[in-house]
Amino acid sequence: MYILAPSILAADFKRLGEEIRTAALAGAQYIHIDVMDGMFVPSISFGAPVIQSVRSCTDRVFDVHMMVEEPGRYVEAMKEAGADLICVHEEACRHLDRTIHQIKECGCLAGVAVNPATPVENLSCILSEADMFLIMSVNPGFGGQKFIPYTLDKIRRLRTMLDLAGLHTDIEVDGGINTGNVSRVLEAGANVIVAGSAVFGKDTEGAVQEFLRKMQEFDCACRPGDPQ
Repeated sequence: MYILAPSILAADFKRLGEEIRTAALAGAQYIHIDVMDGMFVPSISFGAPVIQSVRSCTDRVFDVHMMVEEPGRYVEAMKEAGADLICVHEEACRHLDRTIHQIKECGCLAGVAVNPATPVENLSCILSEADMFLIMSVNPGFGGQKFIPYTLDKIRRLRTMLDLAGLHTDIEVDGGINTGNVSRVLEAGANVIVAGSAVFGKDTEGAVQEFLRKMQEFDCACRPGDPQ
């Protein structure tokens, strides 16, 4: 299943609730929420109070991406604020296995993210533990960056690792994805697409629908014998 997760970091914060509702009603299945602490990444974004305040805007999955040092400290707060999926960075966790189980014990799905320069082989020991893996295709911390081409190979390697282990775990990709390159990302093995500046802007509804159309076209092309 292919999933679009618009990143609200690129939304108009003056109209945040409206932006979220528009993306959800247009068909986006997840809402991607970047939590930044100014330490793991240079920027500071928002935390639990903002997530809690927009939770009532939609029943879509809140995909909370924790770009913070030792994110285990905030798992309970994110859950209470309304997170459905909490994704932590391999590079930010001193005890990654413990943090994954902490997330699951609080009732959320657990994701693990890796930065562009982090080998996916670092995930080998926890392949069967996470519900989703996130490949960063830009260096985290800022929106609007260009997609890093070598991350396509990382997606392929991770999908191969999962296939060999008999796992069908979601692979999410975040950074620089637009309707011009999304097919390449899907072809590499991803199935959850984060898009920020390519969605939120002049026509959020139209952008979401165009992404979904591209993703459906790719899916149909992969299954040419199926009814259109």
